[in-house]
Amino acid sequence: MLGIDVLESQGFQLLAGRRVGLITNHTSYNSRGVRTRSVLQRARNVNLVALYAPEHGIEGTAPAGKYIATRRDSITGLTVHSLYGVTRKPSPAQLAGIDMMVFEMQDIGVRSYTYISTMVRAMEACGERGIPFVVLDRPNPMGGQGVFGPPLEKQWESFVGQIPVPYVHGMTIGELAIMTNAKGWLARRPQLHVVKMRGWTRGMLWDNTRLRWHPTSPNIPKPTSPFFYAMTGMLGGLMPVDIGIGTKDAFEFAAGQGVDPHEFSQAMSRYGFPGTTFQPYVSSTRPGRNGSRILYNPRSGADPVAIDVACTLELHRRVPGGLLSRVSASGLSLFNKVYGSDRLEQAMRRGGNPQQLIDSWRSSNERFRRDRQRYLLYP
Repeated sequence: MLGIDVLESQGFQLLAGRRVGLITNHTSYNSRGVRTRSVLQRARNVNLVALYAPEHGIEGTAPAGKYIATRRDSITGLTVHSLYGVTRKPSPAQLAGIDMMVFEMQDIGVRSYTYISTMVRAMEACGERGIPFVVLDRPNPMGGQGVFGPPLEKQWESFVGQIPVPYVHGMTIGELAIMTNAKGWLARRPQLHVVKMRGWTRGMLWDNTRLRWHPTSPNIPKPTSPFFYAMTGMLGGLMPVDIGIGTKDAFEFAAGQGVDPHEFSQAMSRYGFPGTTFQPYVSSTRPGRNGSRILYNPRSGADPVAIDVACTLELHRRVPGGLLSRVSASGLSLFNKVYGSDRLEQAMRRGGNPQQLIDSWRSSNERFRRDRQRYLLYP
């Protein structure tokens, strides 16, 4: 049972007598396949008065990074305030008509995916205005055990890295909200309520939930896509590469201009990532950008961020002029913000060893595992 199912089973008591705002999008469904905004609007004792939408918009069709305008929702007739337009933090004017905010969207479990950032900034805005904040919890499609990737250094904090957690954190959005509030990772903490799921455990991947997967954005079409997003997403910020964006298998490729696909695939195979195979790939959509198709078993325990770092450094060595030669200053800044520091950039410039970078985040991830323990809601 998702958080929205549990809330409904309790007769929506938590929301009774409130003017409710809902941060939502096309991933917001209950376990029966009914949109969350429709569930709340139809509930007799819920007064749903406003909607708020993140990156990609309320229907999830806008490309990454595209400005979203405030509009009217065709399903409920309510105003959908954009949280990825003029502001990414709800303004006092946007909050004026509500006295409780509900967050209910499907996250993917990766720090740079901006739905987390939307939640944290909305929490802060509600804290500043004394508006209680409710999170209706949902599964982490990557499970609740794997913790992978580099930490976020303070100077690189941004909307693609809002809170200091590992790149793959292994927590649900409800758990992240509790940790964020407890740690004071925002200027003003709201009164927080998390409606827990029932029946979810940390070892469950999406296919174990028997829930339907709704693509969280145009390039996250499958429940396994979050693993591949963590595996090539950082690489995709560089040029000239091909990671399959725009295809039904987005993020499942690692290819660069002028690369020998057989030699690159052999080099990647030598790393011995468990449950991972690199097949030679010749791009048909981006001629000349060749490399590997990545086949990955999500239950293998392989570190997807380590694969991303290894692919990035191995392609950088093979692309004529390297992968940094065509990156603008703003593009390089975004690349570093996604990684959480400039350490990957520096390793590329000096010809660094991927294993050294991978080893560098192991101790911080162990500290995070211990630290997060008190905020976990599920066994």
